Amino acid sequence: MQAKVHLVGAALCAILLAGCAGAPPAAPPPAAQVLFHDSLFGPADPAINADQLFALTPAMKAYAEDIHKKQRGKALQQALFEALYRKDQLKLDYDSALTRNAAQTFEARAGNCLSLVVMTAALARELDMTVSYQSIPVDEAWSRSGKLYIASGHVNLVLGKPKTDILRGYDQQQYFTIDFMPPPDNAHQQAQALEEKTIVAMFMNNRAAESLALGKVDDAYWWVRQAVKQDPAFLNAYNTLGVIYQHAGHQAEAERVLRYAHQQAPDSTVYLYNLAQALRNLGRDAEAAQLEIRLAQLEPYPPFHFFNLGRQAMQQGDYAKARQLFARELARSPDYHEFHFWMAVASFQLGDLGSADEHMKLAMENSTTRGDHDLYTAKLDRIKAYEARPRRRP
Repeated sequence: MQAKVHLVGAALCAILLAGCAGAPPAAPPPAAQVLFHDSLFGPADPAINADQLFALTPAMKAYAEDIHKKQRGKALQQALFEALYRKDQLKLDYDSALTRNAAQTFEARAGNCLSLVVMTAALARELDMTVSYQSIPVDEAWSRSGKLYIASGHVNLVLGKPKTDILRGYDQQQYFTIDFMPPPDNAHQQAQALEEKTIVAMFMNNRAAESLALGKVDDAYWWVRQAVKQDPAFLNAYNTLGVIYQHAGHQAEAERVLRYAHQQAPDSTVYLYNLAQALRNLGRDAEAAQLEIRLAQLEPYPPFHFFNLGRQAMQQGDYAKARQLFARELARSPDYHEFHFWMAVASFQLGDLGSADEHMKLAMENSTTRGDHDLYTAKLDRIKAYEARPRRRP
């Protein structure tokens, strides 16, 4: 559960993630040797591969067997879903901090949307179900991690009945869609099938972005190289590769790969922004300016635009202006936790403790990592303690 920014204070880069992210149209890849430069990075960690993505541990196999035994007349797909996602059973939590493989997700009892898809698919196969994946067209959800701005789309999976249960003829109960963050009803009507190799590439792309956010540039390179290996037509991986080159200081290599991505999807504001930045870094300002004109036409107010202006207002002590700007960003992304957090901070500075309390609660409820949830909980407790303190009478 997943980019489009202008320069604000520091160089910011853009990545498309697959927290539940869909893929842009596929395109024939260029020759790999033109885009990859292994000698620019340290040696690859042997653990960076797709071998264990869907692998089950003995505990997972035992869990799948237990689901089968306790099916109790339900469709097996429904039984699997309830066993995984009912709070009185496995008690899985959503956690966007890391894209885990199937075994890691099961052990941690937590994962982001793509992790949950991978783990569910692995268990479904153990129960002899067929598994297919879909990309659902929804507005991208935006988040940030340090200097990376990240966009996520949406995927779900469809489970077929075990082969031994399928009867001849049409069976409307044969297929069961599992969607961890259900989109609007009409979005499913435009679902597009995804091959499993694309899901694997999405996983690798996520791990590349997560490594980059942690400053592990070498690991990020080898993860994204694996993403392209798994599905050479997955365009978002080329964008990620370009951003990795930028962070590693290899601007010519970044420009080459980002230009390829831009040529395949000329109206992608993510690719446009990153390519323009790469050109700026190479001193080719006139070329960058032309791309920025097109970027402004496509997206006058990119994600985080009003938020970044609000942060500037906070630094200047203009809390009323900051709150107005945060409200404009919340109108576009009402569920993003960081916007609520900063709205709470601005309200607190203005003495509006009721609003501060409300938005800190919303920040906590919409947080997507355990760390953020704990942080907002502590902040909320401090606001409540401040509200409860004795007041001096005039």
